[in-house]
Amino acid sequence: MTAREHDVVVYGATGFVGKLLAEYLARHAPQGTRIALAGRSRSRLEQVRRGLPAPARDWPVIVADAADEDALRAMVTSTTVVATTVGPYLRYGLPLAKACAEAGTHYADLTGEILFVRKAIDDCDALAKASGARIVTACGYDSVPSDLAVHLLHQRAVHDAADGLLDTTLHARAKGGVSGGTVDSSRAQVDAVSTDRRAVKTLFDPYSLSPDRAAEPDLGKQRDPMAVFRDADTGDWVGPFVMASFNSRIVRRTNALRGHAYGRRFRYRELSAYGGGTQARVRATLFTTALGLAMKAMADPRSRPVFDRLAPSPGEGPGDKARRSGWFSMKVRTTTETGRRYLATVTAQGDPGYAATAVMLGEAALSLALDGDRLPDASGMLTPATAMGDALVERLRARDFTLRVEEIPGA
Repeated sequence: MTAREHDVVVYGATGFVGKLLAEYLARHAPQGTRIALAGRSRSRLEQVRRGLPAPARDWPVIVADAADEDALRAMVTSTTVVATTVGPYLRYGLPLAKACAEAGTHYADLTGEILFVRKAIDDCDALAKASGARIVTACGYDSVPSDLAVHLLHQRAVHDAADGLLDTTLHARAKGGVSGGTVDSSRAQVDAVSTDRRAVKTLFDPYSLSPDRAAEPDLGKQRDPMAVFRDADTGDWVGPFVMASFNSRIVRRTNALRGHAYGRRFRYRELSAYGGGTQARVRATLFTTALGLAMKAMADPRSRPVFDRLAPSPGEGPGDKARRSGWFSMKVRTTTETGRRYLATVTAQGDPGYAATAVMLGEAALSLALDGDRLPDASGMLTPATAMGDALVERLRARDFTLRVEEIPGA
């Protein structure tokens, strides 16, 4: 693909996250990287380009509507990688993913939508394997920290001859906001469930993104916890993590794509952590209650209009000050088959869903475009760990992300 006109096309560059991604690449892409901006409106693309740092001023713009197959085909055949922020992906993402799979063009997105990823696997995996394309979903806060943390835990266990991973739990803490695009993605899944009851099974099956559901081990129900409780291992008050249902399925897909390298008894879950003490318990209870009420309001036709009025609209999101002051910290603990225990830590500054996500998607796109033989030998519908692995770990460390593993003393 070195003969192609562009290295990376940013699709959705006029959207909230698309602008952040374009700005990140303008500041941090290596000199000489050939980048283009793409979306539905030439005038809006040119306006965005005028507001970017100087290296972006000569970037070409490409007009391509998500519903225009010919325009999508022309765009994807012009580039090595498409990095797309156009969601909800269940509504708009499949034609682009399929076009990339057919053309042998690598693809990276920010989806947190189980139903979209399942549909993309069904429609695109064989095509991408035939063309050599890496179609990589979940390249932002969903689900890079989760996927790479368990990837690093597995590497350490292999290095120490500690055998497979057993019970593995992520505790997430973060400061960040919500954009209208994130809310709209949730709406898309709720609407899909209301019209297709089969989607409910996909949403609640812990192995719904597996490449071979019948080959998965029977480890009992692995439902995401929905109550507040005190974690016996850390003493923290914990509750449901809004991204757990998606992230956990991505991590399990990584395990399956690697031939269950993490182990046949690998169990994984994610929780929000609030610390110890009474105040932490109150915060956990309040947030869990608010989350439950928001989901019910979105799903109930009677309260949906009120929810829609109060929620941010597509294109809206946290301001610059809020994005800069945000952060996230993920601690992932595991026990191995030999009884040794390890802790993986992934942290970064910046609003996790926006500032930090622009870094993660930007570096994922650059890795797919520029890292060549450093990438795992893989194609098809992939996860961040199976598509980029250590190459992405190294890139994020170079951008001041913390990604480390240590053994838990006394284990």
